[in-house]
Amino acid sequence: MDVLSVVFEVPPSIIIIIITLIAILGGYFKLRVSPLLGKKIPPGSLGFPVIGESVSFIKAQRQDKTGEWLQSRISKYGPVFKTSLMGSNSVVLTGQAGNRFLFSGSDNGIAGNQVATAAKILGKQSIFEVSGFRHKLVRSAITGFLKPESIQRFVGEMDSLVQQQLLQELNDKDSVRMVELMKKTAFKVTCSLLCSLPEGNEQDELFKDFTIAAKGFWAIPLNIPGTTYHKALQARNRLHKRISSLIKGRKKLLEEGMADSSDDIIISLLSLRDESGEPLPEEEIIDNVISVMLASHDTTAIVLSLLIRQLSRDTEVFNKVLEEQKQIVNAKEGSEANLNWADLQMMKYTWRVALELMRITPPVFGNFKSASRDTNFDGFDILKGWKVLWVAAGTNMDKNIFEDPEKFDPSRFERSLKSFPPYTYVPFGAGPRICPGAEFARVEILLIVHHLITNYNWKEMIPDEPIMREPLPYPSMGLPVKLHQRNVTKKAVI
Repeated sequence: MDVLSVVFEVPPSIIIIIITLIAILGGYFKLRVSPLLGKKIPPGSLGFPVIGESVSFIKAQRQDKTGEWLQSRISKYGPVFKTSLMGSNSVVLTGQAGNRFLFSGSDNGIAGNQVATAAKILGKQSIFEVSGFRHKLVRSAITGFLKPESIQRFVGEMDSLVQQQLLQELNDKDSVRMVELMKKTAFKVTCSLLCSLPEGNEQDELFKDFTIAAKGFWAIPLNIPGTTYHKALQARNRLHKRISSLIKGRKKLLEEGMADSSDDIIISLLSLRDESGEPLPEEEIIDNVISVMLASHDTTAIVLSLLIRQLSRDTEVFNKVLEEQKQIVNAKEGSEANLNWADLQMMKYTWRVALELMRITPPVFGNFKSASRDTNFDGFDILKGWKVLWVAAGTNMDKNIFEDPEKFDPSRFERSLKSFPPYTYVPFGAGPRICPGAEFARVEILLIVHHLITNYNWKEMIPDEPIMREPLPYPSMGLPVKLHQRNVTKKAVI
């Protein structure tokens, strides 16, 4: 029997299955194997098709074992390794040299593109996605609005907002979930100062949707009803509609001459002009407003939640912070003025505590960038389109940089941050690509801590409550605490 006769005797359904399998294998070879031929790709594993190592990574995040997940691969493959996360082939860089490569601003072929899940939430024209002139244009507007000289002018207003929110949430309460309180407070300050959005239902609805959207950043990329990613995309669509409405209102104010580019981020972006003298498209403004609002409140709320948790566990640190803040209250006794820029500069020990917490538990574990062209690092090839993940803990917890890194020791920051080796303390990035909202976050954190600790004692209701990342690190049960209001003077009462 010849081959042709055998073929004709095989049922058509079997032939279709065979052809389909050959096509799948051919596609897999073309997409996953062929580009690697002749290249020196970092060691590691790409895991399963599509999902890669996402399941183990997300599981480690939720159990606050991301450091262990990372270390197990560093031990096996070295400080540079490949993986596949959230639908993207990725190279993970750890250590000072990797940080310098990513953050130095040099022409290294690395752009700001996120993994597909985060990119969908932020939008394709977000500052985290674009590069070149467009990135510089939008970043300059955001940085200009958030630079220290600009922030100084609304410290008093921020102080009033913080006091108002804490009074509203804590009045006559003997317990509270601190994570929710910190998120709400930070978000409402962001809404009011960065977007000129008054208190009300619109703020509350935005807060709900931003909370849902943030959980989809590093989710398994399955857009199926009921999944975290699907819910995040739906929340993103609602945010798009709400912010589009806000933009229309700001445009009208600008046309009527009733607004200035320094009033808020939305108006600042509306006032921008590109190299052709054209305004930014509405989609680009929406993507960047979403990005700024997500970045500006969530990381601040993390640091505050971890700080409150630490203060409840460490009596010595609590007393030192309290003493520092009492000195500021005493210095302002008899004055009705809000806290000001000079008062914040006196809160040196309080800020050291926050810096140390950000070293041990960075608000952002790391972040993704993307290779805009074939490039290389440390002798390895990084292919165009692959993601590059930098990891804060890779240097923050390095015993060669920070003595006894597991120990909580705010005194290590009595030295200036500039005294540490460059590109080693990176909770908010480093170099020319450091987070432009870092100073805004510092002011907000110090104001909230001041009013909390000068008016309340608190105690954790779940002493061993673990940290969970979704993808940001929060106490997993919301950090419920028992509150005890102090006997304070009228000036010190919130």
